[in-house]
Amino acid sequence: MGYRIVVAGATGSVGREMVNILAEREFPADEIAVLASSRSQGEQMEYGDTGRMLTVRNIEHFDPAGWDMALFAIGSEATKLYAPRFAEAGCTVIDNSSLYRMDPDVPLIVPEVNPDAIEGYRVRNIIANPNCSTAQMVVALKPLHDFARIKRVVVATYQSVSGAGKSGMDELFEQSRNIFVGDPATPTKFTKQIAFNVIPHIDSFLDDGSTKEEWKMVVETKKIMGPKIKVSATCVRVPVFVGHSEAINIEFEDEISAADAQRILREAPGVMLYDKREDGGYITPVECVGEFATYISRVREDPTVENGLSLWCVSDNLRKGAALNAVQIAELLGRRHLQKAA
Repeated sequence: MGYRIVVAGATGSVGREMVNILAEREFPADEIAVLASSRSQGEQMEYGDTGRMLTVRNIEHFDPAGWDMALFAIGSEATKLYAPRFAEAGCTVIDNSSLYRMDPDVPLIVPEVNPDAIEGYRVRNIIANPNCSTAQMVVALKPLHDFARIKRVVVATYQSVSGAGKSGMDELFEQSRNIFVGDPATPTKFTKQIAFNVIPHIDSFLDDGSTKEEWKMVVETKKIMGPKIKVSATCVRVPVFVGHSEAINIEFEDEISAADAQRILREAPGVMLYDKREDGGYITPVECVGEFATYISRVREDPTVENGLSLWCVSDNLRKGAALNAVQIAELLGRRHLQKAA
């Protein structure tokens, strides 16, 4: 006996990826409902590459009673409206928006990092997915933290336009084309031209001069890994379609060498170490697209602090940063609590 599972926001970039990954990983689903707004009602979408077609249903009129889990990729405003209704009907919500991430009654889960935190999901019947940049970073940090205890993290992100949705990807494409033919590259989605440029601004500015994206990385890392870890983040949008990159500098309480870190990361769940210290001996966003892993390269010691390392971290943000992590949470929930699948 399998699960009855819902994907809400199934026609968006992350929602489509959720549907694809459920199929790829052969999630034990007896029934799948794909939901979106009334604009998409009646559309057909394929369940991965299975040839099985699913009909998009209107979330507004959908009855969640009797469904086991709902993967939400519909943004904070719609989530605020629909998540409580689904949760109260007994359908556990796994939410990709930022709405519930810092709610003390809602677990914030990366299955490779803090699977035991899922025990608290029953309070609200909602589980939160972290920010895409946070997710890949903590996958890299956790095994190192277990070995030498992290004191401080300084991270600069290089985030692809897919993090801003389809409109962000469209703007990069259109601006690039316009520049080549001599037309204006006027920004509409982003605050400045994104084609052939980088923008040190993601989400809104806060009073202290940081952005909300940077704040998310700080507070989410603390919630997932522990409040004592100090985090400083600078988040930058770059002209890459898919795949977030991060340059991470880590200060530890205990001694750790680059060789130690490479050995640990080579065996860590969800991590692929590719660190050859030669031309091309590292992973870039182009190579990570469509992959499940978080890739680590350029591991080296930082001589400016007593116990320091620097490394390069790359992952497909639509996958590990969003859709894959949500599906992994669903798998974890099924194994530990619902236990319906044979």
